[in-house]
Amino acid sequence: MRQAHIGFTQAPPALGNQYAEDRVLRSYLRRILPSDVLAALEPEFDDMGALAGGELYELQLADRLNEPRLVQWDAWGERVDRIEITSLWRRAERIAAERGIVASAYDGGHGWMNRVHQFALVYLFHPSTDVYTCPLSMSDGAARTLLAAGNQALIERAVGYLTSRDPACFWTSGQWMTETSGGSDVGGSETVARPDAGGGWRLYGRKWFTSAIGSQMALTLARPEGNPERGRGLALFYVETRDAAGRPNNIRVDRLKDKLGTRKVPTAELTLDGTKAELVLGADNGVRNIVPMLRLTRTWNSVCAVAFMRRGIALASDYAHRRKVFGASLAEQPLHVDTLAAIQAETEAAFHLTFLLVELIGRDEAREIDEAGCALLRLLTSIAKLTTGRQAVAAASEVLEAFGGAGYIEDTGLPMLLRDSQVLTIWEGTTNVLALDALRALEDGASLHALQALIGRARKGLRDRELVEAGSTAAASVDRAAAWLARARVGGRDSLEAGARRFALSIGRALALALTAAHAQWSLDVEKDSRSRAAALRFAQLGVNLV
Repeated sequence: MRQAHIGFTQAPPALGNQYAEDRVLRSYLRRILPSDVLAALEPEFDDMGALAGGELYELQLADRLNEPRLVQWDAWGERVDRIEITSLWRRAERIAAERGIVASAYDGGHGWMNRVHQFALVYLFHPSTDVYTCPLSMSDGAARTLLAAGNQALIERAVGYLTSRDPACFWTSGQWMTETSGGSDVGGSETVARPDAGGGWRLYGRKWFTSAIGSQMALTLARPEGNPERGRGLALFYVETRDAAGRPNNIRVDRLKDKLGTRKVPTAELTLDGTKAELVLGADNGVRNIVPMLRLTRTWNSVCAVAFMRRGIALASDYAHRRKVFGASLAEQPLHVDTLAAIQAETEAAFHLTFLLVELIGRDEAREIDEAGCALLRLLTSIAKLTTGRQAVAAASEVLEAFGGAGYIEDTGLPMLLRDSQVLTIWEGTTNVLALDALRALEDGASLHALQALIGRARKGLRDRELVEAGSTAAASVDRAAAWLARARVGGRDSLEAGARRFALSIGRALALALTAAHAQWSLDVEKDSRSRAAALRFAQLGVNLV
């Protein structure tokens, strides 16, 4: 029997070492890190880049159809509420511990640069691990929150596990804030805390959205009985999810969420029915006390947004050289090249905005920050997260379109980029919630002045004529946003809040442009490379002013 003729078969996109092939990351690190520090850290980045583009990416594609599973009962009728995670997550957990993706922020010897070290690893690791960065971000946030609270007993109990490099000892943490009554308005929490006979506390209530439920511990909000309503009456509690025998700590996992994306992250609805807990810091002001965690998880969100954007452009660029249509590769067709250039410009701008935030966090933790830096940090935690979240979703949509029909087919692995990116605009505060947070950060005037001064410093070193124009565009956009803010404040609260999103995105994109232009000038001068310049100029064309 004659075999049927097999026609054309399209080669899929491929990834190489994701550190070696990332011009933007490598250029940034050369600029920001002393040469001896970069030399010491570069083998770690190269190793993570090889894993991200090799073993982990291959496992991710092979593991595509697997999802976590809730096992509520064992064979003998005992309630166990055990979460079975995917093969990729098991591998990612081990790599995260061994490579110190949380630990490097705490045990590194490079001062404020420890955070640059850590988040460069996160940026490489994230896109190939099905959002295993979710529990890692909360673990980092929990460690920082416990240290900030100064609760020595809990520090000794948990922080060593959260920052361990030994996979056998490594813990992750959850963050249980969201309830059906509150959502982003956590002051509406209905979880009740009652003192128990042993001097601890017992928690009672339902948590509607708890990510990474397989973690060993969690920080959660609850209202001690008799406390006032709203956020001030909430307290921050430490919970271990299981007792010494491995049984659930009076925690019932009612179901796993059926989500649009991040489907590999086991997100659950929980019932707390007498869950043992300990106060972290006082019996009230829990929302204020969990701020160190929120600051870090929002930063992780920004880094993961940029990492997804980078993964999208890496795949689309490789595919453009493999796919031939109308007699030439996509990489030779001007309209397709122009489309990819716009995604690249957004990615580079998002990168520089995000890693400025990373630097500020590192300087704050190392106590190498002035008042202006603190004011910027308060503002940029929200601004970077909301700006990059929106950019990531738009970029993922463009990336899928760049593949044509293949971008819409599940077994290519590409649709996951769009589905998983969508969570970045929602988790840890929607764009609107963060825009309102940004307004609060601006109330004393110091943050806006610090932002304008930073853009002024970025412009100072510009000499290339078109980069100078880009810097002027950034400054003018922030000045226009500042004028809008002054007018809106006169108009009253409704006027101010209605335009908060446009205002926040304007200053986020303007700052991103100024930072990208400044890096481009450095790259022209030091690396003799004009590609960052091209990205900065293209980003300026894409628009930064929304007010």
